[in-house]
Amino acid sequence: MNGKERRELNSEMVKEYGLNAGAGVVGIASSGDFHLAPDGFNPADVLDGCLSVIVLGFPFPREAILDDSIRYIDVRNATNEKINNIAKVVAKQIKERGYKAKTVSGLGGKWIDGESRGSISLKHAAELAGLGIVGRNYLLINPEYGTLLWFSAVLTDADLAPDEKAEYTFCKDCNVCVEACPSKALDDPDSFGRKDCSGRMFKMEDGKWEIKCFLCRKVCPYCFGIHR
Repeated sequence: MNGKERRELNSEMVKEYGLNAGAGVVGIASSGDFHLAPDGFNPADVLDGCLSVIVLGFPFPREAILDDSIRYIDVRNATNEKINNIAKVVAKQIKERGYKAKTVSGLGGKWIDGESRGSISLKHAAELAGLGIVGRNYLLINPEYGTLLWFSAVLTDADLAPDEKAEYTFCKDCNVCVEACPSKALDDPDSFGRKDCSGRMFKMEDGKWEIKCFLCRKVCPYCFGIHR
């Protein structure tokens, strides 16, 4: 409890909070569906008594993919800030109704084996919340936005009705991203080569970190959704 009397809160209300705050998509997953998460990365590890995970997605600007003159990392950081601010608005409204709420950012989290890992896997949370499918490129693919969604989440002890997982598929026999990946990080479908990917993706130039590779996102036939 937050020291306030709990008032009615349901999935429809929460989704309206997110959409009104500027999210492109909102989905809800039950924290009980995260049983495959590694130790320490379950929503209940982040918020005591967590029952629901509200996943919020904000469209990633196409220009970052199409225009080489734009710094991809600047767009990523700006998009992350936008969706984090949206999550804060949603969390505040949930707290005002007497429930716990904690935001999860798309950047940062825990430092594991020399890498920054999110408090929970937002792309897998988005999949559990019915917002799309994690594809062969290890990105969430959404029917409307393709691979161009950036996520944050709000964890809460409110018991909200979860969305059904998507039943459609995208990748099937497609290996475009696998063949395009210069670090071969996608070769093993059961194990993402995270370190190989990070080593090629991030480069320091003129004292600034740059993201130099996002081919797995760009070459996906569904990069911009199924109705490009």
